[in-house]
Amino acid sequence: MSLLKSLGMESLLSDVQRMDKRQFFYQVLSFGMIVSSALMIWKGLMVVTGSESPIVVVLSGSMEPAFHRGDLLFLTNYPEEPVRVGEIVVFKVEGRDIPIVHRVIKLHEKSDGTVKFLTKGDNNSVDDRGLYAPGQLWLTKKDIVGRARGFLPYVGMITILMNEYPNFKYLILSILAIYVLLHRE
Repeated sequence: MSLLKSLGMESLLSDVQRMDKRQFFYQVLSFGMIVSSALMIWKGLMVVTGSESPIVVVLSGSMEPAFHRGDLLFLTNYPEEPVRVGEIVVFKVEGRDIPIVHRVIKLHEKSDGTVKFLTKGDNNSVDDRGLYAPGQLWLTKKDIVGRARGFLPYVGMITILMNEYPNFKYLILSILAIYVLLHRE
């Protein structure tokens, strides 16, 4: 019992014990509504922006000084917009789970109208051909997840911390779940 007292969990445990089944069910239902609302907002953003991932976090320093590690990017991906040199795109490569944020440095337009392009991180010394799938020399529009339209500096650091330290993620999620379940208003 002294361990619970030292962690401040004794009052938390007594709150749970005082709750009747109806209150507890109501709190679980509230938690479920919060989670489903977040998912609906995400899906709505996907529809409005045309991007499978309307918000991404910059995970490396390859785009410095334009973007730093932990910056949160807002993306759009409208199919009618042409890709331009100098534009910052987020793309996925076959065989890699994590999208890459880099700048378009070269366009290659064929006579049939198809456009291919080459990317490079602003802070990298070479282009991205080493990052593409084996045998792939150019990206196409199907590889694009979105184009950077705005950003919030360093807001995504919490995401990076949660990915690098999984126990931190579980701690944060547990605290949020306990708060929602025990908050009575």
